[in-house]
Amino acid sequence: MKSILLSLCVGAFGASALQSAEWPEATLSNGVIQTELYLPDQQKGYYQGTRFDWAGAFKNLTYKGHSYVEQWFPQYDPKLHDAINGPAEEFTPLNYTEAKAGDTFVKIGVGVLRKPDDKPYAFSRYYDVVDYGKRSVRQFKDRIEFTHELSDPAGYGYVYRKTVKLTKGKPELVLEHRLTNTGKLPFETSTYNHNFFIIDSQPTGPTVNVQFPFDVKAEGKGFGSMILTQGNQLVYARNLETKEQVYSAGLQGFSPTAADYNIRIENMKTGAGVHITSNQPMEKLVYWACSTTSCPEPYVHLKAAPGQEVSWKIAYEFYEKKK
Repeated sequence: MKSILLSLCVGAFGASALQSAEWPEATLSNGVIQTELYLPDQQKGYYQGTRFDWAGAFKNLTYKGHSYVEQWFPQYDPKLHDAINGPAEEFTPLNYTEAKAGDTFVKIGVGVLRKPDDKPYAFSRYYDVVDYGKRSVRQFKDRIEFTHELSDPAGYGYVYRKTVKLTKGKPELVLEHRLTNTGKLPFETSTYNHNFFIIDSQPTGPTVNVQFPFDVKAEGKGFGSMILTQGNQLVYARNLETKEQVYSAGLQGFSPTAADYNIRIENMKTGAGVHITSNQPMEKLVYWACSTTSCPEPYVHLKAAPGQEVSWKIAYEFYEKKK
């Protein structure tokens, strides 16, 4: 999703952009991949915004000496909508359009929020949280199990279970999701992963290559000038400058099957890459990038009647190409 905070993309800055703080964290390792995550906490959590799912906010991830996750933005505030590293997931809101000003609506993975006025929903806006729901976390050496239970006065309710795990003996991270409708009303939403990867601290430019299993077509800001389509690839004509962005509301060319949820992001300079797949088809494929990160954003459509459970997973295989 396109960020309206242009000032967030200003190059590499690292940990110096943050003041020292104590955030709840957890470390995972399978002997191949190492990663640290920030744990959800409504008072002390690293991420307290109302845009992204609080479960599974990553701090870093490394494989074979290559770095894939780091801070991509210069300004940090726990309630800033995109002050979060990838992979970061968001759900479209429930009941926002129907709710009147002053009523509540639901963001899965966040809580019950207050609709302050009649303006359209804006992901970049912070909404007051009326009910954070009930959260629980189970930690293991190679995985973390997050559970979020929530009910809304309008009749929506769910139990959302998300497991972040490292596959035994493989350079693979898997996000497993189960969402059960425990409310009185059916719900329909979409979820996507923003994939804020930064590979080996390299800037966005010709060294970054994004590949799909289909010939990709794209329109939008920067396409045809800063970023180009070449068959099944997106390539950059030059490095993006500070505050420059590219954006497409929907790349085209994919089929309605899970086989096309198959994306590679590679750094041609260092040889490191990540292969992203899912067991669900893409509803749409947004693309956004700034000077620090390139983000394919695949959407999955979800629909559940009361008592029904939907499940999906996303897998990230990390690799190093031979030079």
